[in-house]
Amino acid sequence: MRHADRMAGSGTAGSGGSVHGVGGVNGIGGQQPVGVRATAARYALLPLRIFLGVTFVYAGIDKLTDSAFLSDSGTGSIGELMRQVRDTSALPWMVDQALKDPTAFGYVMAYGELAVGLGILVGLLSRLAALGGALISLSLWLTVSWQSDPYYYGNDLAYLMAWLPLVLAGAPYLSLDVAISKRRRRQGSQLFT
Repeated sequence: MRHADRMAGSGTAGSGGSVHGVGGVNGIGGQQPVGVRATAARYALLPLRIFLGVTFVYAGIDKLTDSAFLSDSGTGSIGELMRQVRDTSALPWMVDQALKDPTAFGYVMAYGELAVGLGILVGLLSRLAALGGALISLSLWLTVSWQSDPYYYGNDLAYLMAWLPLVLAGAPYLSLDVAISKRRRRQGSQLFT
């Protein structure tokens, strides 16, 4: 058996497994996976977090530093983009809301992308950040890239699907969420000793 396939158990003599928490058993048959596979599985979402985080931070900064984008009208403006996609979007009423004040909508979009990107990169309120990223991607798919034919040419749907594992799992490793949780547990255990 290869090292990466071995399982380690530390339960009672002869049990071959370890029980963690109340009634919970980790791993297959109560055993904790060890080795390369376990490490790869543990950090599997990290590349996705880095990619989505960097991409959304970049998109937010790009919008905030582009004076043409944050205009109500003109080439490259959010207002012009919204007017172009209004009749081909799945939700024209959503585009109409954005067109009431395109500049404000552009700022909301840019700061939203920035907050989502930073949140998922550092792992702070990571499920909420991932939900925000999924909602931004969903709204972009239903408005801006809805007319893509075939549908898989529009990248916003792929971004939406990429956010969903992070909505479900959060950032269980290398995140501020984990550090804060550990600190709260330590402080809680000190209160009752």
